[in-house]
Amino acid sequence: MDSDIDKLLKSENEQLSKLQKIVKKTLDDENLIIENLLHPPKEIITKGQKISDKVASFGGSWAFIISFFILLFIWILYNSIALSQFNFDPYPFILMNLILS
Repeated sequence: MDSDIDKLLKSENEQLSKLQKIVKKTLDDENLIIENLLHPPKEIITKGQKISDKVASFGGSWAFIISFFILLFIWILYNSIALSQFNFDPYPFILMNLILS
């Protein structure tokens, strides 16, 4: 009877050991993926990817959004109150709509 219990305990210990190895490998792989996402290796990133990352980080920033709205407001204000000979995009602001689309 002792031998059956010993076999069962040995089998469970082996299974636990295998599970621990699997979990450790999974955690190591996950940490590697996270590290690569946060700090991509420099040799993999092309110049175009670097530029697109910088454009995307600025295009989604509050500084861009606020400055864009200010520019649109100035555009509309100028073309609404300027004399007809000086406004370059009279109401309904067709040029502005073309640029935005």
